[in-house]
Amino acid sequence: MLALIDTLRPIQGDSLEWLGLGPAECRYRIVATGARWQLRAYVESSAGTPLLIVAAPIKRPYIWDLADSVSVVRHCLQSRLRLYLLEWMAPSRSDKDARLRDYATRSISEAVATVARQAGGKTPLVMGHSLGGTLAAIFTAFDPSSIRGLVLLSTPLCFAPSSCRFRDAIVAMAPLNLAELELVPGSLLSQLSLMASPETFLWSRLVDFVLSAGDPEAWMVHARVERWASDEFPLPGRLVHEVLESLYRENRLCAGTLRIGDRVPGPLALRVPLLAVVNREDAVAPPRSIVPFIDAMTGGYASLIEFPGEVGVGLQHLAILVGRQAHANVWPGIISWLHEHA
Repeated sequence: MLALIDTLRPIQGDSLEWLGLGPAECRYRIVATGARWQLRAYVESSAGTPLLIVAAPIKRPYIWDLADSVSVVRHCLQSRLRLYLLEWMAPSRSDKDARLRDYATRSISEAVATVARQAGGKTPLVMGHSLGGTLAAIFTAFDPSSIRGLVLLSTPLCFAPSSCRFRDAIVAMAPLNLAELELVPGSLLSQLSLMASPETFLWSRLVDFVLSAGDPEAWMVHARVERWASDEFPLPGRLVHEVLESLYRENRLCAGTLRIGDRVPGPLALRVPLLAVVNREDAVAPPRSIVPFIDAMTGGYASLIEFPGEVGVGLQHLAILVGRQAHANVWPGIISWLHEHA
C-alpha cells in the first residue's frame, strides 16, 4: 500500500506542476554517475572555487533551485562559484544492502574526487542541508583533507535525548525492524515524521498557508514547496535503520563512537572550517541539535549563524533554502564565508 502511495504522490505533484507550480531549474549537465547518485555541473558556473552541494536523499533536489527569487543555485552562480550538486537517485531492490557508509563516505568521496578533477585539482567547498548535511559532515570527519570548508544548513548533528522533541518522538515510535525491509517507501518516512511531530509537518504548514494567502509571492513559494514535498522516493532499509539507530537513537556521531571501517568520524575528526546555519523556529534541527557538536570540535574552527523563521516557506526546516528573508539577510553572510575560505 505504501509503495502504491509512493507511485501516486508524484501524480499529485504533477497536478500542481500543470498549474505552473513546478520548479524552474538552472541549466546543468550530468558529468558523473555512480551507485544511486549522479553529479550535476551547472552550465553557468564560473572558473572559480568549486562548491559541491550534497542534497538530502529523501526527496528530489530542486528545493535548492525552486524559483528565481528563492534559489540557492542562482545565488551561488551569481556569486561566481563553480557549482556542482550531488543528486541521489531512487534505489532499486539490488541496492537493499546499501548502508550509511555507502552514502556518507563512498558516494560523496567519489563525487568530491570528480569535482576536484574537473576543477583542475582545486579542493572543493561542500554544502549540505538536513540529512544531506549530516551525510556531508560524516564524510568530512571521515576524510577532512579532501575538502577546504563545510557549510551545514539546518543540519542535525547531535541526537542526544531532549536535544529535539522531533528526535525524541521519532526514537519512541520508529519500528526497530526497518533493516528487514529491502526498500522503505518515502511515504512511510513522511508518515513517521507526521506522527512524530504533527505540529511541524501538518499544523504549521496549514498556518503558513493561511498566513501566506495575503502575499502572492509567499503563497507561490508555499505552493511550490507543497509540490516538492510530494516528490519523494524510497530509501534502502539498512540505510534507514542505521540512521535511526546509530544516529537518532544512539547519538554515535556527536559522541564520537560512530565507526566506519577503521575511522571514527566524530566532532574531533572534523578538522576543517565549518559554518553552521540554524533556524531558531526549526523543530527538526533546532540549535540544541547542532551546538553540542560544534562545542566538541577541537581540530578546526566553527561559526554559527542563527536566524528567525518566516512566513511563506511551508516548513521552517526549509526556510534557509526557500525563505525570502533568508535569501535577503542570511545568504550574503554565507556567500561571504564561502569566498573567504575559497
